[in-house]
Amino acid sequence: MDETFGTRLRDRIRALGPLCVGVDPSRELLESWDRGDTVEGMEFFARAALEAIVGTAAAIKPQVAFFERFGSAGYRVLEQLIRDAHDADVLVVADAKRGDFLVTNNGYAEAWLAERSPLRVDAVTASPYLGVDALAPLFTLARENTRGVFVLVATSNNEGRAVQGARTPDGERVEDLVLRSIAELNQRDDGLGSVGAVIGATRDAPEFDLAHLGGPFLVPGVGAQGGSAENVARLFARCPADTVLVNVARSILKAGPERSALRDAARRWRDDLNQALA
Repeated sequence: MDETFGTRLRDRIRALGPLCVGVDPSRELLESWDRGDTVEGMEFFARAALEAIVGTAAAIKPQVAFFERFGSAGYRVLEQLIRDAHDADVLVVADAKRGDFLVTNNGYAEAWLAERSPLRVDAVTASPYLGVDALAPLFTLARENTRGVFVLVATSNNEGRAVQGARTPDGERVEDLVLRSIAELNQRDDGLGSVGAVIGATRDAPEFDLAHLGGPFLVPGVGAQGGSAENVARLFARCPADTVLVNVARSILKAGPERSALRDAARRWRDDLNQALA
């Protein structure tokens, strides 16, 4: 059986637990670390965050926008973070939220999932709101390269609910349509599939049975956005074990810049999530 991103992620969660640490070098967090809102401050931030979570978190999730605002210099820092994470055997999920027309998505797929790209990551987030089928280049390249795509389904921000909870002409909620489409894609894979779903911890359970997704879940909204380990456990109670990757960012990062404090915060969240999801 060929390995998929889903099986790679499940093995990592079994070994280390479900914690994913967001690497979000925003102006506010850099200043809270007494670092300037500069490329140098961002580079220090990214390196410290990664070093503190090695051996504790299954993955990191760099928020691409915070690197992108510095242009090419920011992308150089992001490329180095990706290389360093892979050297440390930490999975990388790029929170890029890419998604466009079919032809354009070929470029996004090459940027984030192709072996030759300096930005290649283990998985990338993608928006389905120009059509799930338009994301086909991302799905194809992910499957070919044992990488993954996490599709935005029910995000943690309130602004998204009007669109994601809307009904199609057939009466199906948009979020359920997207989940059903992901499940159909994952039927092509043996084992846990390459296509995952992003579902916020503070969202209500969809009508679609999450136990039948056939792929992994990426869960934002935990910590500073109000979600708890218990919220995650309730929402995904019927899902297969070790398929839920939970992102925590500010609630860990605000403990910096000391690596020991970051490490302690990450371990507390890991332990809480392990206990809730056991």
